Amino acid sequence: MTSIAARRRHPLATAALVLLGLLITGVVYAAAMPGQADAASGTTSADVQAGRKLFLANCSTCHGMNAEGRDNAPSLVGVGSAAVDFQVGTGRMPLAASGPQAPKAPVRLNTTEISQLAAYVASLGPGPATPDSATVNPEAGDASRGNAIFRTNCAMCHNSAGKGGALTRGKYAPNLTGVTPTHIYEAMVTGPQSMPVFNDMTLNPQAKRDVIAYLTEVNETPNPGGFSLGRLGPVSEGLVGWVVGLGLCIGAAVWLGSKSA
Repeated sequence: MTSIAARRRHPLATAALVLLGLLITGVVYAAAMPGQADAASGTTSADVQAGRKLFLANCSTCHGMNAEGRDNAPSLVGVGSAAVDFQVGTGRMPLAASGPQAPKAPVRLNTTEISQLAAYVASLGPGPATPDSATVNPEAGDASRGNAIFRTNCAMCHNSAGKGGALTRGKYAPNLTGVTPTHIYEAMVTGPQSMPVFNDMTLNPQAKRDVIAYLTEVNETPNPGGFSLGRLGPVSEGLVGWVVGLGLCIGAAVWLGSKSA
């Protein structure tokens, strides 16, 4: 017992225990970490090769010949196929001109080319995969629960109705009207531009479906009165009511004064 106690008090024992604990924690985290996938499932080596040709022709100027990143263009190793499908599928990439933020633009590649490009980037390292239709199905979500999640995590930038808003240094949170469920999901798991990443440990897949269900319902709900007024609620409604109402009162007063004169 004395020799065992002496070994436990060895100066290196504490360091060894800390290293062992870190190793075990890393292995468990890597095994349990959701939302990561290997090179896009269902793709072939031919898709990867075709994707590499597309990458060299459209992306390598900024991101480097091996997607290692260059200057202000980040490395694409480990971003996964979801990031490519979102960025290229919304026309943000290939980037037409540098600026504070890549805006949504007309899509330059077709669906097959986007899939091939995503397959190539996914082959460079594990990352979030492009979701399937069941994963992003708004009918499988709860809009009321999605409303609460969206107001807590997203409304401060995107507006409570997803209409977008200004950020700092020329950046902005884009309007979510008309954005497909797939691209909404991909934005949550990849965190494009100034948006934080909501992986499955932050918001599980069901919570993401709830958010998609809420945004789908908001986009499909007609505007009461016919005008959205930014969907800012009593703020914009009160402003319009005050300006229009006060303007009418002043106009009526001027008209009555001119008639009496």
